[in-house]
Amino acid sequence: MNMNFRKFIPWIILGVVVLWAIGAYNGFVTKDQSVKKAWGNVESDYQRRSDLIPNLVNTVKGYANFEKETLTKVIEARASATQMKVDASNLTPEALESFQKAQGGLSQALGRLMVVAEKYPDLKANQNFLDLQAQLEGTENRINVSRQRFNEAVGDYNSSTQRFPGNLLAKMFGFGEKGFFKAAEGADKAPEVKF
Repeated sequence: MNMNFRKFIPWIILGVVVLWAIGAYNGFVTKDQSVKKAWGNVESDYQRRSDLIPNLVNTVKGYANFEKETLTKVIEARASATQMKVDASNLTPEALESFQKAQGGLSQALGRLMVVAEKYPDLKANQNFLDLQAQLEGTENRINVSRQRFNEAVGDYNSSTQRFPGNLLAKMFGFGEKGFFKAAEGADKAPEVKF
């Protein structure tokens, strides 16, 4: 081998390593941004649900003998859920669990509201109530899809930051593991239905 060429071998190896590192870093940044975008979509869908609730509550309030305690719980749960914010740069499992718990409380309160509404035939026949109920059902479906897409983005990101040798570079630049949405406690048990 030519002596001059041997001098360049370490530089060529260094150049390949640097190019790999740049590509890996840019890949982490792209996947991190995908997670943040997916999180923004989750928050947007939850916000849509939160925005629909005052209209639903006001429609239901029109029925004088409707259980005020149920309405109060919905209003309180909405306030709790809207106060819980998670920064997209801090999507730890603990932060997501707190967020999910607040949103789960609101889901339960809305579920109770819909069950109690079954006792009021006039309310069930009210077109505003029916429209709001349909919008809430659609929004719940959108939330579920957004959460699935978020989990897919997190899975892709976590895989790329944990595979060798990229995990070394990820740790060096602070690309840590992000949390997933998980099933709420008790979701593994079928609800009891009584007639």
